[in-house]
Amino acid sequence: MAELRHYLQFKDFSREEYDHLFERARRIKEKFKGYEPYHPMFDRTLVMIFEKASTRTRLSFEAGMHQLGGSAIYLNTRDSQLGRGEPVEDAAQVVSRMSDIVMIRTFEQDIIERFASNSRVPVINGLTNEYHPCQILADIFTFIEHRGPIQGKTVTWIGDSNNMCNTWLQAAEVLGFNVHVSTPPGYEVEPERAGLYGTDHFEAFEDPLEACRGAHLVTTDVWTSMGFEAENEERMKAFADWCVDAEMMSVAAPDAVFMHCLPAHRGEEVTAEVIDGPQSVVWDEAENRLHAQKALMEYLVLGKVSN
Repeated sequence: MAELRHYLQFKDFSREEYDHLFERARRIKEKFKGYEPYHPMFDRTLVMIFEKASTRTRLSFEAGMHQLGGSAIYLNTRDSQLGRGEPVEDAAQVVSRMSDIVMIRTFEQDIIERFASNSRVPVINGLTNEYHPCQILADIFTFIEHRGPIQGKTVTWIGDSNNMCNTWLQAAEVLGFNVHVSTPPGYEVEPERAGLYGTDHFEAFEDPLEACRGAHLVTTDVWTSMGFEAENEERMKAFADWCVDAEMMSVAAPDAVFMHCLPAHRGEEVTAEVIDGPQSVVWDEAENRLHAQKALMEYLVLGKVSN
């Protein structure tokens, strides 16, 4: 078993580790597409703990673990002692004695930090209010597949400064690319919440069109993330001019791609013309959650593998 490591936010790994993960994701995907069985996680168990609902996260982790030869157990906090007030620390002690790796999708980052600090096995952040590292791992792998290295490129984030935005900002610092962010007034990036230790790779724009100028990747997310539903009506008004449309894509680099972590609301954060258009890579991006996370689980449980 590899040295105990957790993956709780993007900056937990170095650029060299990401180079390894992207190469492993490529190789593992190649095996999958070639119907070549690959079962390095035989007899290993992944426990998936969900406090927030999900489609892509559950599917990609559960299918991924099966494809690696292991098994996956789904736990919803409503159906377990965690939902009845069992301390996170106690749950971590028990769950980690009965499994080989744990993925948690929850609300506050503090919950996953507390769980990890009491776990005997690797813990993966499947999403928190603050960060979504597995999604950005898949997004960058998708960019590399389509356009090559992301170093030195410009990513434009349009919309809410949410967990996705925070994670893009961390990724830019680790991997050496730039992020342009345009949010409505009152929804700006909070560097401390984003976990930033510098602003060399980050620039804020009041005008979303200007933020897109020359970008190699334009990306967005729903305007109202899980847990913020009460603000939905207010957000609809505030974000009305932050819908990614054909005009924004037209000022980006000629070979720019569009991404969205899904689910998407056509006509709100992005037009149908863009998400269903030729620059969109959202379906490859969704599929790549599967392959990027297989590489991640392999690395956390087995360490560096090269076959």
